[in-house]
Amino acid sequence: MNSEVDLLILSFARVQWRKVAMIISQALLEFRRRGIDADEYAVAGRIRALVEDGRLEAQGNLLMWRFSEVKLPD
Repeated sequence: MNSEVDLLILSFARVQWRKVAMIISQALLEFRRRGIDADEYAVAGRIRALVEDGRLEAQGNLLMWRFSEVKLPD
């Protein structure tokens, strides 16, 4: 399941900074559209894991979704 969530998160990320809250919202809407039950905290946790793995870059406190941003690495 993590790989599916990760791919979805990465599909909403761009090379420009985007709010973590927006990425979470878009992912949840897509999961709902697909009929998959997803939790916003699980999605946020995967975003943090992607940052730790270097697949996303972050600025701000990732625990404060509206005040942090992520982007694809350059």
